[in-house]
Amino acid sequence: MGLELKRIVVTGIGVLSPVGHSAADFWNALMAGKSGAAPITYFDATDFATQFACELKDFNVEDFIDRKSASRMDPYCQYGVISAEQALKDSGLDLPSIDPTRIGVVHGSGTGGMTIYDQQFRQYLERGPRRVSPFFIPMLISDIAAGQISMRNTLMGPNYATASACATSLHAIMDAVMILQMGMADYMVCGGSEAAITPMSVAGFNSAKALSTRNDDPTTASRPYDADRDGFVMGEGAGSLVIETYESAVKRGAKIYAEIAGMGASADAYHLTAPHPEGLGALSAMKTALNMAGITPDKIDYINTHGTATPLGDLAEIKAVKKLFGDHAYKLSISSTKSMTGHLLGAAGVVESIACILALQNQTVPPTINIDNLDPEIDVDVTPNTPKERQIEYALNNGFGFGGHNGCLIFRKAPAA
Repeated sequence: MGLELKRIVVTGIGVLSPVGHSAADFWNALMAGKSGAAPITYFDATDFATQFACELKDFNVEDFIDRKSASRMDPYCQYGVISAEQALKDSGLDLPSIDPTRIGVVHGSGTGGMTIYDQQFRQYLERGPRRVSPFFIPMLISDIAAGQISMRNTLMGPNYATASACATSLHAIMDAVMILQMGMADYMVCGGSEAAITPMSVAGFNSAKALSTRNDDPTTASRPYDADRDGFVMGEGAGSLVIETYESAVKRGAKIYAEIAGMGASADAYHLTAPHPEGLGALSAMKTALNMAGITPDKIDYINTHGTATPLGDLAEIKAVKKLFGDHAYKLSISSTKSMTGHLLGAAGVVESIACILALQNQTVPPTINIDNLDPEIDVDVTPNTPKERQIEYALNNGFGFGGHNGCLIFRKAPAA
C-alpha cells in the first residue's frame, strides 16, 4: 500500500459478560459451553413474545463503582467503565507517570442509555416534564461511557464514541488503531458496551421478528447454524482493550496478548435489517482485512463469526466465507460464541474479539453450543458443542449491524518473547 503502518498490539483486556465478569471467568464459561440465557428479571415479560435474555448474573455494580457515581450512570455506562478499568489495570500502565493527553478512548454503544430512557419517560408520563431528571441527557447519550472512562482515569487524548449497531465496537477498535498509527496518541482504550434489555427494546426486536421465542427452554435458544434456529437472544455487557504500538509494549515490558494484524469495513448497501443474501458486504470487509494484514486466506485458522442464529444471517456469512476461502474454508475452525453470551449488540464485536484473543492464547477454539441438528446448507466445521484444540496463528472476527454496517478484525498470535 506504500504506507509503513505501525504494528499495534493488545496489552490489556476487560470483559463483563452474561457468562463471566472477568476475562478468566468468561473464558472458562466458553470452554464449559455455558449458556447465559434465562428468564428476564428486569421487568415483567409475561406479555412479550420473548420472555428471556442473557442478563448479567449475580452482578452488583457497587462491587466495582461507588454508589453515588453509579447512580449517575445508565447500566450501559457502568458496564463500559468497569470493563475499561479492568483493561487498564490488566495493561500494567502506570497512569500517573504518563502524559494524560497521550491516552485516548474510543468506546461505543449501539443504543446508549435505554434503561434511563425507559425510566425517565415513565416519570414524564406519570409526573410531568418538571420531574425529568437533570441527569437524564448525560446518562442517555451513547458517548457518555467514553467520557466517564476519561474523567475517572484522567485520560485526555482523543475521546469519542462509535455507533454502528452490532459493528459498533469493531469500528471503535479500528478507529483506535488508526489514531495510534497516525501518532495522535500513545495508548488507547477501546471497545463498547450495551444494556438494552428493556421493554421497548425487546418489544421492538420482537416486532421485527429478530428474537428467538423458545421460552420453554431459554438455555438452548441461541443456536447458530442449527436447522431449528429462530432468531437471536439479547445479551448485555461490555468489553474493552488497551492497545499500543508493538515498540511501546516491548519497551515497557508489557504482556502482549495479540497483534491486530488487519482490519476491514464495508457496507451492504442493501436493506435496513437483512444482510445481503450473498454476503457481499461481509466478503468485502474480510478481503480488506486480509489485504491490510498482508496474508493470503489460507493463513486464517479460526473465524469467530457474527453468527446470530437468524435464518438469513448465518447462511449469508457462511456463503461469504466459502467464496473467499475456497477449499481452505473446510480446514478452518468456525464458531459463534453468541450461542453462549447471546447477542451483545454494540458490545458484541469487542467481546468476541476477546474470545479470539483468548483462543490465540490458549490455542483452543470455543464451541458453538446448541447444535442438535446442523443446517444441511452449512457444510463447514462450526465447532459444534465442544471446544477444539488446534494451532491458531491468525483469528478473524466478523460483526455486522443493522443498516448494512460491516466490520472485520484479524488478530495474530502474540510474537514470541
